[in-house]
Amino acid sequence: MAGRGTGRARSRGRGRGRGRGRATRSPSPATPSPSSSSDMQDEDRAVMFEFIVVLKGDPYGIQRLPDSFTDYVAGDERLRSLHLREDGSGCYRWIVDVIYDARGKIYLNIGWEKFARYHRLEAGFVLLFSYFGDSDMSVKVFDETRCRRNYHGDITNEDDD
Repeated sequence: MAGRGTGRARSRGRGRGRGRGRATRSPSPATPSPSSSSDMQDEDRAVMFEFIVVLKGDPYGIQRLPDSFTDYVAGDERLRSLHLREDGSGCYRWIVDVIYDARGKIYLNIGWEKFARYHRLEAGFVLLFSYFGDSDMSVKVFDETRCRRNYHGDITNEDDD
């Protein structure tokens, strides 16, 4: 398939598993600084692909990502890690290594356990991943009650403690 790697971000609706995000390239720099990425909220950025993962079993072990995401990034030779951060926060980043098995399935590996422990993830939690391209991905965490967990002041309330 000629030109697959260069036209992938602009091909709206072609093929399976393209997600529901807008099909434009993300304007983010290669290495965003915490101040510049926190100024630009995730709602203002072009989401290239979104998916949900329901944590089952050990939330600290390696996590398999959906096949449709694997298909989406298949032509991206650079994808060896993902830069995870909480949705709405540009300050907290976790670099998580990506591994592939013999069948081409993709998993979150080294670095995932730190992310999961820091966020106190448990089986049954639902994670909404938004991929912006260039290995940049935000995560929204929903607990067992299906309510969003907010970390690091993305809601400004006074302490009730």
